[in-house]
Amino acid sequence: MNNIVLLSVILFYFLVLFVIAHFTGKGGNNESYFIGNRNSKWWLVAFGMIGTSISGMTFISVPGTVGASGFDYFQLVVGYFIGYIIVSQVLLPHYYRLQLTSIYTYLQQRFGESAYKTGALFFILSRTMGATLRLYLVIKILEKYLLEGLGIPFEVTALVILGLILLYTFRGGVKTIVWTDTLQTLCMLGSLLICVFYITNHLHLNGGVGALTKLYENGYLKIWHWENPLAGNYFLKQIIGGMFITIAMTGLDQEMMQKNISVKTLKDSQKNMIVMSLLQMGVVFMFLVLGGLLFLFFANEGGEFVHLIKNGSPVTRYMFHNIEVKSDDIFPTLALHFMPGAIGMVFLVGLISALFPSADGALTALTSSYCIDILGIMRHKNQTEEQQKRTRLTVHYCFTIVFLIFVFLYRDIDDGSLIQLLLTVAGYTYGPLLALFALGIFTKRSPYPTAIPIIAIFAPILCYILKQNDKAWLNGYTIGNELLVINGLITFVLLFAFSKAKTDALKA
Repeated sequence: MNNIVLLSVILFYFLVLFVIAHFTGKGGNNESYFIGNRNSKWWLVAFGMIGTSISGMTFISVPGTVGASGFDYFQLVVGYFIGYIIVSQVLLPHYYRLQLTSIYTYLQQRFGESAYKTGALFFILSRTMGATLRLYLVIKILEKYLLEGLGIPFEVTALVILGLILLYTFRGGVKTIVWTDTLQTLCMLGSLLICVFYITNHLHLNGGVGALTKLYENGYLKIWHWENPLAGNYFLKQIIGGMFITIAMTGLDQEMMQKNISVKTLKDSQKNMIVMSLLQMGVVFMFLVLGGLLFLFFANEGGEFVHLIKNGSPVTRYMFHNIEVKSDDIFPTLALHFMPGAIGMVFLVGLISALFPSADGALTALTSSYCIDILGIMRHKNQTEEQQKRTRLTVHYCFTIVFLIFVFLYRDIDDGSLIQLLLTVAGYTYGPLLALFALGIFTKRSPYPTAIPIIAIFAPILCYILKQNDKAWLNGYTIGNELLVINGLITFVLLFAFSKAKTDALKA
């Protein structure tokens, strides 16, 4: 299909988002921007949050992992589900009882200003790095497979997309994003199902049962790895890692919780969390099915799998007509060059639908956290609504520029498979948040204020050194997604060691 036609479809998609933003942003104020006036429908939030939790990273990278790893990513997803249960039953009651706008206000009430600022800054760092990594991946795909052919360079693509996101988010905030996320999740899931249906029919696999049978015969359906406890993909390590990733990246993340606490009641918010987690399991499984089908299609079209040993570990290379294709490029390469034009259009709509729930929500959440937690905008009673709005817009614009800078940085370190990089980044940056909240909820200790930021920086550095030397120091043990747990545990122990009993602490 003509690139101009595909570009027109993308621009029309943006136009729909602008229309939604216009109507949902009418009469908006700071409260509607930050927490949607606490009046969001739980079922709407649950459906829209699928798009936020999936993101362009899942859309592109998860199918690309199936060629070398089968369905073992689903081990993490089982851990995610357990994590969602814990968030809904442990953390959400705290947030609703305290009527928080920013969840990091809990740290202020429990430990004081030092913990509050440390927690908020680690969230800002974590979400900025994670959101821009997801954003970079989608911009790279759009530029490489569509806009480069029109003579539009990467820098212009990044600038235009961030500008468009800025235009439809700066007014409505959470109130707008709850609705745009719903539309985008719908488009993303539609794209996923259409692509699965097309490949199944193209390969004559006789429906879902035939597709799963073929995937099983080719070894792609393997989920559980029980064999080697030292390996990074050992099932227990993956489940525990996935559980804590969800607790940290959802339960301790202002972006995700901002949408949950915009729901009117705790009970509805908990329903939202459970329903969303169940739907997410089904959606990720379908992405893995899509990944397996893509590799069957890849082989059918002449693709080759080259198995190598690199640094003592097995590595799979994908060769397509004597050109190496990175795992993240499998889906876009096949969809845009070896499938009908209509499927290419469906792929692009799904791709941008996966991008924006993570990018727009992150931009709003970061603006909210910086304004509330760092600048204390809600505590300045002497500021008018209009003054607070001007501050909020300035911060929003500044974070857009920061996003642009990070996107350019990731372009220089891209190794072709970004999903593991995302989880590794989370392991380093969310560990201190996990430890601070755990200490507050499960103990009556209060760390010394000056020690909190020092420990929060020291522990991730220590974990980095440990991970770089894990096999040599730990008798062959490889640190995988349990990095977050190790980081959180080290931070917790150090915070506990440099703390004192506080009998008037908030009750857990």
